Amino acid sequence: MRIQAAVSRAGQSHPTIEELELEEPRAGEVLVRVVAAGICHTDLYCHAGLGVPIPRPIVLGHEGAGVVEAVGGGVRELAVGDHVVLSGASCGECPKCRAGRPTYCRDAMKLSFGGQRADGSSPLSQGGERVHGMFFAQSSFATHLVAPARSAVKVSKDLPLRLLGPLGCGIITGAGSVLEAFRLRPGESIVVFGVGSVGLAAVMAARIAGASRIVAVDVSAERLRLARELGATHAIPSDDKTAGALREIGCDGFTFSFNTTSAAEVFALAADCLAMEGTAGFVTRPRGGWTPDMATLLASGRKLQGILGGSAAPKVLIPLMIDYWREGRFPFDRLVAEFSFAQIGEAWKACTEGAVVKPVLVMAPRP
Repeated sequence: MRIQAAVSRAGQSHPTIEELELEEPRAGEVLVRVVAAGICHTDLYCHAGLGVPIPRPIVLGHEGAGVVEAVGGGVRELAVGDHVVLSGASCGECPKCRAGRPTYCRDAMKLSFGGQRADGSSPLSQGGERVHGMFFAQSSFATHLVAPARSAVKVSKDLPLRLLGPLGCGIITGAGSVLEAFRLRPGESIVVFGVGSVGLAAVMAARIAGASRIVAVDVSAERLRLARELGATHAIPSDDKTAGALREIGCDGFTFSFNTTSAAEVFALAADCLAMEGTAGFVTRPRGGWTPDMATLLASGRKLQGILGGSAAPKVLIPLMIDYWREGRFPFDRLVAEFSFAQIGEAWKACTEGAVVKPVLVMAPRP
């Protein structure tokens, strides 16, 4: 079928919409009409050629939500007309997948960034020429996509699909880090460095979990105000006084720190602000050199914890986050700024400059 998709090519400031051909779903796959898709910083970095190398041309996007329009052979858990949120890539067969931890699938990186299925094929083409797809098993910057059925989380049809896409990556990463990776308990404390969509999701989850102190740190006064409204007990600017401010708030240190930034100096501060046996979680690598103070980590029993996708099982945590949202306890919709698909250039710029927290591309004026 012919579809519209935003293609990333070398030398472009942002992906541009082109007409492509999309294959029918194969066995174990579903065809999804995309209602909306969030833009994540991973999309920005990959388009710009930063971080993990990707092939080109490619259709990015990995925070999609939509409606199933066809199912491939062997698909039993989904049917035409089902509403779904799409999550990340996994093989479905390795020990971590079988244990319900697909984030740490042994093939996750290859399947997420390789631009192809496990067998080396792509469902996308243009005039007979290959276009790379299956980015994070979806490539959701498109009007339609083909994805593995195991990556699709069925949701109720009364929910606003145009809001739900970010639950599959940015929001689940922040909330899952608190609820699943840290398993934060009532009375424990946390510092969140960087309150974009991932950090603000962590703030909201920490409030749900019963944290006694939730400290938000960011360079943006506006985002710090939002963090306070969403549950942070303290909000402090990121500057040369941050370390001192953290010591005043938590003289014995914090149970957890959660770093969503790539600044090397923040990695150091995120470790230094911990209490004895505290844990510093991080979701991206430092930009530039950073060497952990191993002697201090050893003497204090502190830990560094890398976290992918919130260490969460999407089919468990996405419905739970939706339940919290229905209860008014997890208002992730306050992070979303909608743009039409045709406005992808404006949305890309807004995300790059931090003008909005979570830009979401709405493909068509449907639910």
